[in-house]
Amino acid sequence: MFGLFKKKTALEKLQAEYKDMLDKVHKLSHSNRIEADKLMAEAEEIAKKIDDLKDSK
Repeated sequence: MFGLFKKKTALEKLQAEYKDMLDKVHKLSHSNRIEADKLMAEAEEIAKKIDDLKDSK
């Protein structure tokens, strides 16, 4: 209950965005492989940002 109004950190936001992107890639890979590959490249960029944030701590 107390965590209800807690703001997400930049790392938590990026992790949520990365997870959502991977879900979209999985769904899209069944119908449009080219678009799925483009989204996967974007997801990898997010993963690099996540790693950079983890390394800086």
